[in-house]
Amino acid sequence: MTESRATYKEAGVDIEAGNSFVRMIKPLVKSTFRPEVMTDIGGFGGLFSLNTSKYKNPVLVSGTDGVGTKLKLAFMADRHDTVGIDLVAMCVNDIVVQGAEPLFFLDYLATGRLEPEKAAQVVAGIAEGCRQAGCALIGGETAEMPGFYADGEYDIAGFTVGVVEKDKIIDGTSIKNDNLLIGIGSSGLHSNGYSLARRIIFDRMKLSVNAPLPELGGTVADALLAPTRIYVRSIMNLLKDFTINGIAHITGGGLLENIPRVLPKGCTAKIKLGSWEMPPVFPLLQKAGNVEQNEMYRTFNMGVGMVLVVPPKDVDDLISRLHGLGESAWLIGEIGGSGDVEPCVELV
Repeated sequence: MTESRATYKEAGVDIEAGNSFVRMIKPLVKSTFRPEVMTDIGGFGGLFSLNTSKYKNPVLVSGTDGVGTKLKLAFMADRHDTVGIDLVAMCVNDIVVQGAEPLFFLDYLATGRLEPEKAAQVVAGIAEGCRQAGCALIGGETAEMPGFYADGEYDIAGFTVGVVEKDKIIDGTSIKNDNLLIGIGSSGLHSNGYSLARRIIFDRMKLSVNAPLPELGGTVADALLAPTRIYVRSIMNLLKDFTINGIAHITGGGLLENIPRVLPKGCTAKIKLGSWEMPPVFPLLQKAGNVEQNEMYRTFNMGVGMVLVVPPKDVDDLISRLHGLGESAWLIGEIGGSGDVEPCVELV
């Protein structure tokens, strides 16, 4: 008896499915292109021509990240059109805090079996995130790895490069003890703390992913899959007219861990509790999980996605500008401290 011929498709990798996927995403990718993009989708590398005449001393700033266990919610709800926005947001929000304008983005999508329609939904979200951030999606990689991922699951990672003038880098060194803190509102959990959130929602509250949560105005999936807010355009707008001494992206580690990353020695960020509008998902999780206050503020953003450290004279104008840009913003605290004290946050 003649043994059948082994093929790549029989082993779990469908090349034609990959080709179909590329055809689906071509218009999505092109919708993000900036004039500096020199290549089309499908090449071995993406070419981007930096217009050096626009800069005196340009510094490139890079960042990379993923979405984490928020993807589990996307699998459970079979909703894949927003996690790509999260992916872009986690990367571009990290580099804009140094004053960098994101230029381009690359993605990596890995799955056990490529489902072109589902993967195209993910890339549609990535393209939307890039449009919101003003950066070009110039390349990526799709890996089909049978036996490595559970059926129907995937992982995504991203990488971005931006540019800032050397003398305009925001590094926190100019922060002073009279500076004030402005918080810019988040859209919810963003992409952090989902291991704890899932434990509370599904194990303690015994809810399903499509269960209604009237106090949050929708279902569990609606609340937990709300995409991460992208702050690039608003921050770049502020930098045209205002001096910002430090910016902290409130990501993994929450307010307690991220604000000290931009503070010089001798500075303490004193955060006034109750000074901003907190989305209802946070008190719901705290009550249902019986979570201590410090654990909440070290795990979640608590409704603040970015913190600006600014001179007192500019606070009112900055908040007014942010409101005009469609952002929620509040004065949430001040910088204090003295001596060689290590940077920290106090909740007051």
